[in-house]
Amino acid sequence: MIRLPTASTTHAHPPSAGRRLVLQGGASLALLQALGATTLTHLAAATDAEADTPPPAPSRWQNWSGLQQATPARWLTPADEDALREALARTQGELRPVGSGHSFTALVPTSATLVSLDRLAGVVDIDPVARTVTAWAGTRIQALARALDAQGLALRNQPDVDVQTLAGAIATGTHGTGATLPALHDDVVAMRIVTPDGRVRMLRAEHEPDELAAARVSLGALGLVTQVTLRVVPAFNLHRTVWLEPLEAMLAQAPALAARHRHFEFYVLPFTGYAAGIRHDIYTGQDLALPQPADEDVLGDLKALRDWLGRFPALRQWVAQRAIDPAMREEARHRSFRLLSSVRATRFNETEWHVPRAQGIACLREVVRRIEQRNEAFFPIEFRYVRGDGAWLSPFHGRDSCSIAIHAAADEPWQYLLSDFLPLMQRHQGRPHWGKLHSLRARELAALYPRWADFQAVRQRFDPQQRMLNVHLRQLFGVAAA
Repeated sequence: MIRLPTASTTHAHPPSAGRRLVLQGGASLALLQALGATTLTHLAAATDAEADTPPPAPSRWQNWSGLQQATPARWLTPADEDALREALARTQGELRPVGSGHSFTALVPTSATLVSLDRLAGVVDIDPVARTVTAWAGTRIQALARALDAQGLALRNQPDVDVQTLAGAIATGTHGTGATLPALHDDVVAMRIVTPDGRVRMLRAEHEPDELAAARVSLGALGLVTQVTLRVVPAFNLHRTVWLEPLEAMLAQAPALAARHRHFEFYVLPFTGYAAGIRHDIYTGQDLALPQPADEDVLGDLKALRDWLGRFPALRQWVAQRAIDPAMREEARHRSFRLLSSVRATRFNETEWHVPRAQGIACLREVVRRIEQRNEAFFPIEFRYVRGDGAWLSPFHGRDSCSIAIHAAADEPWQYLLSDFLPLMQRHQGRPHWGKLHSLRARELAALYPRWADFQAVRQRFDPQQRMLNVHLRQLFGVAAA
C-alpha cells in the first residue's frame, strides 16, 4: 500500500530527529519518511502442487479480509486436468473456482462445490523465441515472475499484489500502473478451460478471437481455467523514485508524470494535504539497491493521527504537515518483479473504480473531498493509470483509464465505500473492479460494457446449465435463481 524509505533514504537536509520525526510533546510519527519501496518476502516454498496427496480441505472458506465467507458442501482439489474432469463428472449443481482469496466481492462463496486449482501450479512451457509462457492456472504471480526471471524473461507489467493465482488475477481484470501499459489479461494469447460438463476448450487468439476476448476477463463464469499462455518480455531492471508533494501540486503534475515515466502512481494521504508519488523507469546500471519496506509503520502513524485527532480534522492536518519532511526521497534499483509488487500485512476492504482518463483527476478531487468528510478514514487513496484493451468485460475495455482505490481497515465499518462513492463514480462513467466492492447490477453494468450481450452469449454456450453462477454472479448477470 504505502512504502517507506529506510537507510538508503536521502535528504536535501538532515532531519532533525533522525529516521522518525518527532512532534511537540514527544509523540513520534514515522509519518512520512516518504513512501515507496517494497520487497518480496518469502512465501512458503512448498506448494500444494508439489504434494503427492491433496491437502485436507477446510470446512469453511473466507477471503483475505474475512468479509466473504462460505461453507461449501464439497471441495475439489484436483492434481491435474484429467482429475478435474473426472471430479466434475461426479458432481452436480453449482461450481465456483477459488484462488488466493484477494477479491472482496462475493465471486467465490457457494454452498455447493468449491474448486481449488492450487495443485495445478507451475510453468508448463517457456518459448524464448515466441516470448510466451504457458503456466498452470493455480500458479502464483510471484512464482511465475521468478521462473521467468531465471530464463531472462519478465511479465510486461505486474499488479501490486503477487500472491494471487494467475487465473484469478486474469478473471477479475487485475492490473498494475503505467499510462502505456495494459492490465495483465491483455497479454493472454491462449487459454485452456474445462467447462462444467468436463469438456476441454482451447482458446487461441488466432483461431478463437471472440471467445478469448470473453475469457480474458470472465469472473470465472465460463468454466475452470487450467492453463494460460501469455506474452512476455526480456527481463529488465527498474529505478524507483518515491517523493512527497503537496497534494495540489501532485494533481497538477500527474498527467505529465504519467506520460513521462514507464510506471507512475500516487497516493493521497487523507487529512494531510500531501501525496506520495512513485515512479519507475528502465534502469541499465549494475548498482542495485532494495530498501526494506516499512509500510506498517506508515499505516500505524496515519491510524494514530486518526485515533488521536479524528474529531479535529483541522488540527489533524496541522499536526501532519508539521511532521512531514517534504525533502525526503527514496531511490531503489532492482528487478521489475521485486519493485512492482508489495506485501500487504494490514488487512482491509476496498472499492476501486476505473474512469476515463480525461476525467481521472477531477474524479479524484471529489473522492478526496468526500473521504475527508469522514473523520474515521485514514487509509491512503491509490491513483493509477492503465491503458485500454479489448477484453469484453475488462474495466478498461475501449478506453484508457485512471484507477482510484479507496480502503477501510478490515476490522472497521466499510459500508461507506459503497454508499459514499457509487453516485460519484457513476457521474464519472466509472466501471468497478470486479474483485473490489461495488453494488452495480445487470442493467447498470450492461450500459457500461458495449460487448455485454456478446459475453452473455458465450457464457450460455460454455455453461448452458448456469452451474458456474453463484448468487453474486446471478445478480451481476441478471439471471434468475435456479
